[in-house]
Amino acid sequence: MTVTDATTGPGPGADADSHLQAVLPSSLVLERHGAVGVLRLSRPAKRNALDDATVLGIETFFSAPPAWARAVVLDAEGDHFSAGLDLAELTERDTLEGLDHSMMWHRAFGRLEQGNVPVVAVLRGAVIGGGLELASSTHIRVAEPSAFYALPEGQRGLFVGGGASVRVPRLIGVNRMADMMLTGRVYDASDGHAIGLSHYLVGEGEGLAKALELAAKIASNAPVTNFAVLQALPRIAESSPSQGYLLEALMAAVAGGSDEAKSRMSAFLDGRAAKVGRTGEGGR
Repeated sequence: MTVTDATTGPGPGADADSHLQAVLPSSLVLERHGAVGVLRLSRPAKRNALDDATVLGIETFFSAPPAWARAVVLDAEGDHFSAGLDLAELTERDTLEGLDHSMMWHRAFGRLEQGNVPVVAVLRGAVIGGGLELASSTHIRVAEPSAFYALPEGQRGLFVGGGASVRVPRLIGVNRMADMMLTGRVYDASDGHAIGLSHYLVGEGEGLAKALELAAKIASNAPVTNFAVLQALPRIAESSPSQGYLLEALMAAVAGGSDEAKSRMSAFLDGRAAKVGRTGEGGR
């Protein structure tokens, strides 16, 4: 795997991240766009199906992302985000081996979801099975009109094993996920967006540009704010109200007491920072 600057070729990050070139599989390609990294699935002939090497590579990357990466865009080469588990990986496993394999996926995608770098996914074509499990572990999802979503495990005598039963119901509800698994229902990009599988729905071929725009905004946030959103917000949502209010107060005090927060508030009060407007807010 090579680390390149998208505009100038191998850049200052290339030497610092040389260890990544040695440990990540060829199915993952990293580009640098300033403070934003683009990690790209690169198995287009397999519709970016996920083999063990790719899943372990995702774990490796998000366990120790480059120091310069303040946000990451998860993209995919070709017409499909990911068609799920590579069927070549469906080897004979006993119960314990199957348990270990599922927990490896949980660990890898947990590194992404629970890490300190916000991740924006670009969804096009197939986002099915393990591909949807990977997508649902990202923090922001941008879909193109070609995207379609399915959980075909139920039609194949299987059950999801990469975290879908935890993450997908949080996005669309248990009943909708049950429908997808029991009947094989497929959601297109528009319907998937309407039920919460994506945050933004853009035109064909516009996904990467939109994701880079969003990631650049995220990268410009105060690091402590991004930390709070990724680490505190999910825990607050899962806690009791009394615990949630306390954690919110603690996190607000930590964030508001930072030198960067004080500088940014001073700029706002002095009229040196832009006010919130209607344009550019929210998703389509």
